[in-house]
Amino acid sequence: MFAETLEAVQFSPSKRTIYVRFVLATLAMMVLFKTYRFGRWSAWQVRELSDFDAFYIVAQQIWRGQLDLVYRFETLVKLQEAFAGSTSFMPWTYPPQFDLLVAPFALLPAGIAYLLFITATLTAYLLALRAIAGNNFALILVVLFPTLAITVGCGQNGFLTGVLIGIICLNVERRQIVAGLALGAMVIKPHLAIAAGVYMLATRRWAALATAAAIVLASSFLCTLVFGWQIWAGWLGAIRESAIFLERGFYPLFRMISTYAALGRAGVPPSIAFWAQAAAACLALSAIGLALWLGAARKTSPAFALGVVAMVSVMISPYAYDYDLPIVGIGLALMLPDLAQMANARERSVIYGLILLAGAYGMLQSARLAAQFGNEVDLTGMDDKFTPSIGGFAMMALLALLLKLLWRATRPMPALAQAAE
Repeated sequence: MFAETLEAVQFSPSKRTIYVRFVLATLAMMVLFKTYRFGRWSAWQVRELSDFDAFYIVAQQIWRGQLDLVYRFETLVKLQEAFAGSTSFMPWTYPPQFDLLVAPFALLPAGIAYLLFITATLTAYLLALRAIAGNNFALILVVLFPTLAITVGCGQNGFLTGVLIGIICLNVERRQIVAGLALGAMVIKPHLAIAAGVYMLATRRWAALATAAAIVLASSFLCTLVFGWQIWAGWLGAIRESAIFLERGFYPLFRMISTYAALGRAGVPPSIAFWAQAAAACLALSAIGLALWLGAARKTSPAFALGVVAMVSVMISPYAYDYDLPIVGIGLALMLPDLAQMANARERSVIYGLILLAGAYGMLQSARLAAQFGNEVDLTGMDDKFTPSIGGFAMMALLALLLKLLWRATRPMPALAQAAE
């Protein structure tokens, strides 16, 4: 089976080394290629807008004293068209704390800024993943490879959020202050920190929660000093407009991995898709409760509950993309030792396959659309109207399988042992 083939790698140090070196070498070549792309140094000029381009545009406006322009879509589209020379559009709904983070990018050429950002965040993520995964590191790299590739390709911050969740999981048991600092830093993407916050509340990690709250308040005060109080009104206005865009399908929903996106691309009315997303979020949070109960009953290790927290973090919000999946890799690394007992080979094969599918689908569809319509295709427009969000369905199936495993684990031990055979 697929799972047994992958898992056999952990018993062979030479194979583990080969797999790890191959993946890292491939990622390194991709980073170098994309450095030329974002720097626009090659003779072949790519005109479509990518995520890191959006980061760089925002950084430029910060130093020009015009940050408010990026939170108004009618002005942002003009800035992006002037920068990339294309009609593609990426709304900006990041909180002001992320604006502070990207501000230094404008002090460097775009290509160098990309190289430093993606190299630093990818390295930090791989170190955190290695510390958690141990001998399973090679296996997880293979399962995550499409996710790693798509995140490198678009220059997104998925590695940064992944390493922050990894720091939380590595430190929450013994170093709550460190975990709280990482949780507070997740203010850059707060919708991905909901599961971790719920875990902190459920386990009464008051020191971590207090530290996280202090980081959020302090960073908000700093943003107000730097950008002015009006920045918050601009941010909230952008969020309201983005909700309308999401409802009308102006985002590349086929790249999304949420229940909302999956059902929306399948033709389900937005209101019904929204309530389905709310139901999925409740199920994801209930998975955390079940995992905590199993841990309290000593049926699983403490790391398993943290793995569930990380894995369901991307299943709560309707706004989740394939480049957010590095967090799922952290969750898988934490869960693997217990999964060997809780899930049979076929179930583990399905888990690996669903994560691979969710990571690879958006990348393959983007390549298809670019080949079909040209490099300047606007993926936020009507070009992808017949493209379903398979990644969203993959994550729905993964959540269902996770709940099945958790529920089965609540049975008496003989039944669990029989099911795992």
